[in-house]
Amino acid sequence: MLSRIAGRVAWSLFTVWAVLTLTFFIFSWLPGDPARVMAGPQARPADVEVIRKQLGLDQPLYVRYGRFFSQLVHVGGDQAAHPNATKLGPVSLDLGESYLQRKPVTELLGEAIGPTVLVGILALAIQVSVGILFGVLAAYRRHTVFDWGAVGLTLIGISAPTFLSGLLLQHIFARWLGWFPLDSYGSTDSEHLKHAFLPSLTLGLYGAAYYTRLVRDEMLTLLGSGYVRTARAKGLSEAVVVFKHALRNALVPLVTVIGMNIGTLVGGAIVTEKIFRWPGVGTLTVNAIFDRDGPVVIGVVLLFAVAVVLSNVLVDVSYALLDPRVRSR
Repeated sequence: MLSRIAGRVAWSLFTVWAVLTLTFFIFSWLPGDPARVMAGPQARPADVEVIRKQLGLDQPLYVRYGRFFSQLVHVGGDQAAHPNATKLGPVSLDLGESYLQRKPVTELLGEAIGPTVLVGILALAIQVSVGILFGVLAAYRRHTVFDWGAVGLTLIGISAPTFLSGLLLQHIFARWLGWFPLDSYGSTDSEHLKHAFLPSLTLGLYGAAYYTRLVRDEMLTLLGSGYVRTARAKGLSEAVVVFKHALRNALVPLVTVIGMNIGTLVGGAIVTEKIFRWPGVGTLTVNAIFDRDGPVVIGVVLLFAVAVVLSNVLVDVSYALLDPRVRSR
């Protein structure tokens, strides 16, 4: 099991390096000059050239690429040599400085990651809890009004884009009922949670609809399997049969989808955060792309890549916990 995890970690590191490299070159080849953006449209060419030299944009692409990775991760290090570095235990991470905000990228990410994690955790909790509950009930009460209604609602939930769901929830719960704030982040912890409800629900609806369909289909197959009939023949209660024997095996494909859904959750957060004016990583990403702020974009890509590969490693570990047969493979 340890060798399996070590292999996954090594592959994950390679994946992160490949994603960062691809992002670096693509963003470097895109049209536009960050120095011109920083200097303003009325700046003189000489002033723009000075800024380009300060940013190191006058150097060849391979030199900039080598400098970026040489300073990205280092042990200890001189603070004067790496003024934009942030210590993460024994190592330091240096993503450079934002072109426009003139602040370390790690500092900007640190400010934005908290709101995004809050919404992401709440959204994932909504997705999994609602998806499992409705999926199990729909399978257990198959071919009933509840089952047909659940299937119909999941089709609507999967088909509706997140921006449409977000606007609809804003209209119902904020403008019409007035139960929750329309947008923004709030200033206290209680306000953060209250403001986070609508964006979390927006992200949670899509995943909950998909998980409901997945759990329902898996449970329909498992409830008709031989070992479930044997468990019922032994006189076990229906709750034990459904939740212990059937649902546990249905969670294996669900865990796979949850790990793969991290990327979808991140992509949906970018749109959702803009709708609700949520000061998270999604808003930071959109602003950085439009401002051609390369260091911030690369920092966001690194954060997303690490989140996705880490979730996949955790999925592999979860397999072994849910299905002991995986440990011997």
